[in-house]
Amino acid sequence: MTNAEILAASAAHEIGVYARQPVAFVRGRGAELWDADGKRYLDFFAGLAVNNLGHCHPAVVEAIRAQATTLLHASNVYYTAPAVELAALLCRHSFAERVFLCNSGAEANEAAMKLARRWGSEHGGRYEILSTTGSFHGRTFATLTATGQEKYHQGFQPLLPGIRLVAYDDAAAMASAVRDETVAILVEPIQGEGGINVPAPDYLPRLRDLADRHELLLIFDEVQCGMGRTGRLFAHEHVGVPPDIMTLAKALGGGLPIGATCTTARIAAVLTAGAHGTTFGGNPVACAAALAAVDELARPALLQHVREVGAYFADRLRALAAKLPVIREVRGVGLMLGAELTRPGAAVVERCLRDGLLINCCADRVLRFVPPLVITRAQVDEGFAVLERALATA
Repeated sequence: MTNAEILAASAAHEIGVYARQPVAFVRGRGAELWDADGKRYLDFFAGLAVNNLGHCHPAVVEAIRAQATTLLHASNVYYTAPAVELAALLCRHSFAERVFLCNSGAEANEAAMKLARRWGSEHGGRYEILSTTGSFHGRTFATLTATGQEKYHQGFQPLLPGIRLVAYDDAAAMASAVRDETVAILVEPIQGEGGINVPAPDYLPRLRDLADRHELLLIFDEVQCGMGRTGRLFAHEHVGVPPDIMTLAKALGGGLPIGATCTTARIAAVLTAGAHGTTFGGNPVACAAALAAVDELARPALLQHVREVGAYFADRLRALAAKLPVIREVRGVGLMLGAELTRPGAAVVERCLRDGLLINCCADRVLRFVPPLVITRAQVDEGFAVLERALATA
């Protein structure tokens, strides 16, 4: 099928919930993709920070192939080795002692919020969760309510009670918002969909102190900023502040859907048998892919590469900003970078696509760059030649 044929079939049969670009991809390798018409693209988007290891990483592909020949599904009524091994691996690499496996970031955040509510019910009957403006936590009703962007709420009100929004990167506002019924704080260490917003260095430590003083649970949503994206396996490692609960997804599966809610044994103990669950959580094939992906993403050499190439990428963006006043600000960490423009960025995204470069715009005016972590400096240079033309002419 050609691009046009695939687009026509989609228009005829799919519910139109995605504002898709007019291209259909059929093959990928590393930081490159090819569409149904054979055109090559350089990828600065990585499937929305999913393909951190690039497209079709050999270790992930082989893990999927091997697992698919032995067991595809067995149900959580039983145990499977890949799920148990993945939970243990995530615990070894983090503060966590217990892990709940699911299928997406929204599910991971939903589980975290239910865990907080359950924990609060056993600790004074507390239930309220404080989230932040500009955040994005998912599309379920609970995670949508916790998402601090009004555009995602349109047409779905009334939202759920017991969740309040507080200004991001404002620890004093968060402290003032705490009430007797508050049980948890849910926050992204770096906001992705909100515009690549990096908080002040003392923000997370102050939230940790606030949570400790009021016996609140501190939940870090690392669905986008985790799994090596910032040059550390988890973004909160940059400030040395552990959460009580952490959520993961996107890059965790190396390209397959999987999510995880990670916590301590003490907190996890409130979720007893039957209190929560999901049919496909811990699927053997997804877990096999995740085992391979985590092993690769945790390699010190790869994380060092992210820090180095991320700094190079940021320097290239700042040089462009000095040359082109359309760029108002450059921000981000590692290979999670944003360039805020003085005008909407959709036209820049479209021009880049036309010229073979995949980028994204979030928060209307922020060009988001989340390329595969394996991207090379030469590929960064190739992409910037396209980006500069797009910024100058779009």
